[in-house]
Amino acid sequence: MHAEGVAVSALADAVGTPFYCYSTETLTRHARVMREALAGLDSPMIVFAVKANPNVAVLRVLARAGLGADVVSVGEMRRALAAGIPPGLIVFSGVGKTDAELRAALEAGIFQINVEGEEELRRLSHSAQALGLVADIALRVNPDVDAGTLAKISTGKAENKFGIGLDRVMDLYAEAARLPGINPVGIAAHIGSQLFDLAPLETAYGKLGALVAALRAAGLSVSRVDLGGGLGIPYDPKLPLPPSPAEYGAMVQRATAGWGVQLMFEPGRLIAGNAGILVSRVVTMKRGATRTFVVLDAAMNDLIRPTLYGVYHDIRAVEPTGGRMVATVVGPVCETGDMFAEDRDMDAVETGDLVALMTAGAYGATMAGTYNSRPLLPEVLVDGDRFAVVRDRQTLEDLIGLDRVPDWLQGEL
Repeated sequence: MHAEGVAVSALADAVGTPFYCYSTETLTRHARVMREALAGLDSPMIVFAVKANPNVAVLRVLARAGLGADVVSVGEMRRALAAGIPPGLIVFSGVGKTDAELRAALEAGIFQINVEGEEELRRLSHSAQALGLVADIALRVNPDVDAGTLAKISTGKAENKFGIGLDRVMDLYAEAARLPGINPVGIAAHIGSQLFDLAPLETAYGKLGALVAALRAAGLSVSRVDLGGGLGIPYDPKLPLPPSPAEYGAMVQRATAGWGVQLMFEPGRLIAGNAGILVSRVVTMKRGATRTFVVLDAAMNDLIRPTLYGVYHDIRAVEPTGGRMVATVVGPVCETGDMFAEDRDMDAVETGDLVALMTAGAYGATMAGTYNSRPLLPEVLVDGDRFAVVRDRQTLEDLIGLDRVPDWLQGEL
């Protein structure tokens, strides 16, 4: 197995395992495919969902490919800025922005803040006044559409925490137009992630189009609509493929015809997911009473998606022999839920072999933790026949050094 022109085994020798590896070419190609899919629209704005993969080097690659950034924290905003993404290409979303984050966004001069509710709108007005600035804002709408995805990544139903109910948007938009320091420019929506059906998206867009018309009929200006992201990618090679970006782009053109607005998009997984893998080594093979366990040196703290969502990641031998086996692939963490695959028909492997967990470029390293005092993994970026470590492996000294023993516990035991 190679990552572009570099053997994955050579990377493992150089940086140790486990580690994340990203492909520059794939990131760039996915950004280009997304741009081409939306080329028929009038000046679409594509902002990468930084939460999917916030590594500054990855963001730098995407900035060079012409993408902006959708951020949901001041930390993500700082990462986007550090990667060279201009403030004028940054959108700040998120349901729980603090006053400090709102001030930081205002001071940075970012393109737009997607407001989640009445209280946030009024706090933003107060902060903008105090700074003598005006914030371009969009109201995030909850269109009450079931995206048909996993419950934990569904964001557009009425019971979800995100957005403003359709019945309240008109009044709040009118209030925004009256508030000092606020310039309402449009609306936004995002109904969920990993979508395999365009119908819920088209339904949501139909509701947004009706809302744009109603706002304008009330004498309010609407110049932008943020359509969010969420288009699915293939994880399990045995399942049908999700809609292509081109199919999505054609649907958007049809659904938004005549809106007369700048459209904005927030792809994350679509750009980064298949651009990354998690490389791990088999620590031991364990024959249990009812199954064979492949125990890796990667664990749920490194890639939590299978444990958190019960989802599929393809697992491949880095140097396959052609043999097959049925095994349950687990990590060393002291939790039964530390499992990557259960009774999986997979490449045959033995102790010491390398495996790659595929489609790990989105919501992988960014969701990692240090449970069981396991340091965070390194991240590697490959470009052709060269590579660089773009995030160092955390050391135990780094990890333990964050702890502090209070004065009253100092001294000998």
